Parts: sequence; C-alpha cells; structure tokens
Amino acid sequence: MTSDRSPAGTRRRPNRNLPLHLLLAFLVVYFLVPFWWVVVNSSKDAAGLFSGGNTLWFSGNVDYLGNLQQLFTYDNGIYARWILNSTLYALAGGIGATVLAVMAGYGFAKYRFAGRRFSFSLVLGALMVPATALVIPTFMMFSEFGLTNTIWAVILPSLLNPFGVYLMHVYARDAVPNEILDAARADGAGEIRTFLRVAFPLMRPAVVTVLLLSAVASWNNYFLPLAMLSDNRLFPVTVGLGLWQGIASANNAGTTSLWSLIILGALVSIIPLVISFFVLQRHWRGGLSVGGLR
Repeated sequence: MTSDRSPAGTRRRPNRNLPLHLLLAFLVVYFLVPFWWVVVNSSKDAAGLFSGGNTLWFSGNVDYLGNLQQLFTYDNGIYARWILNSTLYALAGGIGATVLAVMAGYGFAKYRFAGRRFSFSLVLGALMVPATALVIPTFMMFSEFGLTNTIWAVILPSLLNPFGVYLMHVYARDAVPNEILDAARADGAGEIRTFLRVAFPLMRPAVVTVLLLSAVASWNNYFLPLAMLSDNRLFPVTVGLGLWQGIASANNAGTTSLWSLIILGALVSIIPLVISFFVLQRHWRGGLSVGGLR
C-alpha cells in the first residue's frame, strides 16, 4: 500500500500551480504555431506552397537560400530598401522617443513647477487615445506643411511616446533617491551633470526598456506610414509586404510565386526584433520590474 504522507510525516498537497502551468503551455503553443508555420512555409517554392500538403512540416525541397535570393532581387531589390527604411524609422523614432521620454519623465518626477500635475494628467490622458485615431488628424496637419510622403512624416509622430514618459516618471520617482541628487548639488554639480553622472546610471534599465519598446513600435508601425507615404521607395517593410499581398490577392493566378516571397519576407522582418529581445531581455525585465518593486 502507498501512503499519502511524505517521509517527514506531512501530507502531500496537490500541485496548485498545475492549471496555471497547463494554461501557460497552451499559450506557448498557441503563439509559436503561427511562427512555426512561417518558418516552414518560407522554405517552400510556389508549387510546394499550393500543393495542398502538410503546411506545418517541410516539403521535400527545402531551399531557403534560393528563396532569399529571389526575395532580395525581386523588383530591383526593393525589399532590401524596405528593410533599410524600417531600420531608419526604428532607430530614429526609438532613440528620439527615448530621449524625450527620459527628459520628460525625469522632469515630472524630480522637479516641481507650475502646471506639473495638469501636464502629467494630459500625458496620462494621451495613454487612453488609440494611436490609429490620431493618424488622420496628423496627416492633415503634415499636409499643411508639405511633409507628407517624406521620411519626416513617419519619424516625427513616432517621437511622441506617452507610455514611455509615464514609465520613466514612475521609475525615476522610485529608483533615483532625492538625497543622492541633493548631495550632488551640494558638491557643486549642475543639473545637467547631476542627471548625466548620478540619475542616468540609475535609470539605465528603464531607458533600455523604453528604447526597446519604442523601436519595436516604430518597426511594426503600419497604419501611419500607409497613410503618410505614397512612394513605395519610402515604405517600411510592413507596408511593403502589405503592398505585395494586395498585388498577389488581386492577381492570384499570375503571382503565385509572390506569396512565397511574402511569407519569407515576413520571417526575415521579425529576425531583428527577435535578436533585439534576446540581447536586451535582461535590461528589459529589470526595467519593467524594479520601478514597481521599490
């Protein structure tokens, strides 16, 4: 006979975390299946893609290198230009949004000035407004200045990140003690030097977090460049793949090979994001948790 008691004499309790573990396992599979589908089908040519076989496993002809060559040479290599455009928009928008968020969040957290509460309330209110709701007013405003169909029509709106300002405010308020700032000022350091030498090192995890989230948001941006740009040479990769999808859908009989390029292009476009998350995940997790723990 088996006993339900442990060697120490205490009754064994059922694993209360088992339902949670099962739920997490289901979610992992749920989110990885589309990614696996893209990995598998990006190795197939048009015949293998539409042959009606198993779409979740490789066919007999796996040719990533051949498909990559077609991807980067199709239409005079326009895909490579789209990747470079997305890189430019992500770096400029991510770095610019991070700089503004750091300065604004630190200012709201550590300085007292007239209208501070009202201004921060506006920032919190901006979090409630969907970004897509601002695209049409932004387009009309930029058209007045003749900035539509330029890179600035994508970069400048990406510099505003209310969530980044809020995150930096919360982190700077709790992670940067006022006593350290007062000690630096008492030693004769100016405000800029105090920020760069004292506050910024303490805020570095949150800065990396805002930079990563802002760059990813700029890279994945679709509706804004779709509305602002008409020259396909300025498209980011998201809008470019959407253009190819529209062409393939409108003329499916003559563009079956284009679907293979679309799937492979989608896989290539997410590789920089995956690399960024793996490289910066230590700072990313720390930046999201430390401010809430202090």
